[in-house]
Amino acid sequence: MKAVILRDLGGPRQLRYEEVHIPEPKSGEVLVRLKHAAINRRDLWITHGMYPGLKLPSILGADGAGEVVALGDDVQDIPLGCSVIINPALNWGEHLAYYGPGFSVLGMPTDGTYAQYVTVPSQNVYVKPAYLSWKEASALPLAGLTAYRAMITRGCVQKGETVLIPGIGGGVALFALQLAVLKGANVFVTSGSEDKLEKAKMLGAKGGVELSFGALGQGFEKRDGRG
Repeated sequence: MKAVILRDLGGPRQLRYEEVHIPEPKSGEVLVRLKHAAINRRDLWITHGMYPGLKLPSILGADGAGEVVALGDDVQDIPLGCSVIINPALNWGEHLAYYGPGFSVLGMPTDGTYAQYVTVPSQNVYVKPAYLSWKEASALPLAGLTAYRAMITRGCVQKGETVLIPGIGGGVALFALQLAVLKGANVFVTSGSEDKLEKAKMLGAKGGVELSFGALGQGFEKRDGRG
């Protein structure tokens, strides 16, 4: 199969498109033929060595969606040909609010979704809803789950509460905005881009403030030593 592999650090230009063996699912795993994979900032950080637990070479890619084409031993509840979304949170642990000691994210150190095929534990695949396109399904898990745990599991946002989301425009921030709006919260956002603020209002934000590093720096300068 074809895969995108990182063998050396130094940025995304170090990624290589190579031919590798199709992995075989172990007991409790499934083999997924990828339809689409999505990029996350995590993948960029890894290429620069800015991520804990680095192990190379590795096939990057946490997010993806595709079809189950092979089953490992002891997998009985997932039919072949099933369209699935991959949950990249491996070995999360028993507690919903925080991960356990065995937790890792798919796509380094475990080979990920920048390939034609990937093996994952059977409990980490979920049937893809028909209303989601392959592209939408592949971009949902990592950012969506991060936002859900922050906003719902840990934050316990309630109707009528006020939520501030800084730096709107990134994947996690946009998911957090939509989740908070669905919960009935009053959401306000910040960004250095007027276009992103307008997009956030279209998604339900009550308002937004345009900020920039320059403006913030001037604000701090004015306050420095002057009360």
